[in-house]
Amino acid sequence: MRTPISLIMRYVPRPLMIRLSGLFSFFVAPFYAGNNVECPVCGSTFRTFLSYGERPTRKNVLCPKCLSLERHRLMWLFLKERTEFFSAPHRVLHLAPEQCFIKKFKAMANIDYVTADLESPIADLHFDLHDIPLPDNDFDLIMCNQVLEHVADDRRVMRELLRILKPGGMAILQVPLDADLEKTLEDPSITSPADREKCFGQHDHLRLYGMDYPDRLREEGFTVTESDYLNEIPAEKRKRFRLPEKEIIHLALKSAGKNGF
Repeated sequence: MRTPISLIMRYVPRPLMIRLSGLFSFFVAPFYAGNNVECPVCGSTFRTFLSYGERPTRKNVLCPKCLSLERHRLMWLFLKERTEFFSAPHRVLHLAPEQCFIKKFKAMANIDYVTADLESPIADLHFDLHDIPLPDNDFDLIMCNQVLEHVADDRRVMRELLRILKPGGMAILQVPLDADLEKTLEDPSITSPADREKCFGQHDHLRLYGMDYPDRLREEGFTVTESDYLNEIPAEKRKRFRLPEKEIIHLALKSAGKNGF
């Protein structure tokens, strides 16, 4: 059975949904007051988080205030505890910027922060990732999470991201990944939303990545390291923050050498 939130995500146009999200959190958050779970991104505590997702619906995962999900809270902790993101100066491109991050990152004095998306009304720039209208070697860090599964030609997008990344720079390119799949599952003949949901896990996904995902990045020129940071976090903290059960953080580097992160 679909939750009201999953129905909204499926049928409400994304730009409109983004514009209305502030009103949603304003009215909904007070009904979840409590101290059983905590969002490290906005610092709020709640009785429970909201349910979210299409197949399957995940319970107790969506922060009612900032709308962070498990993967966002993990990324926030990783950036804070394992990188110099919040202290060192660097130029950042955030693609498909998550609403739980965008205001906080824009307020940071140490980064030159640029956001981009195909259609989001809260992004600074709007373009197709297959042909990025930005110069070579432009950014120290690129964040592009839960995006590559949506694009027609992920290999071309990977090459574009590598092109605009500075030598020694890093891209964080998280995707939904099925650890039971040896090879990424994709079939361009699967076009209906229902069939894509059945095969790839969501109605607007064009592929389901398997364990070959890091190799796909390497084949397009990145040097890839895989961080198991999630399992370094104490179990009680993972439970309180409602972090993912499984998640490897893929760090895609351009060339060898110190990257500053």
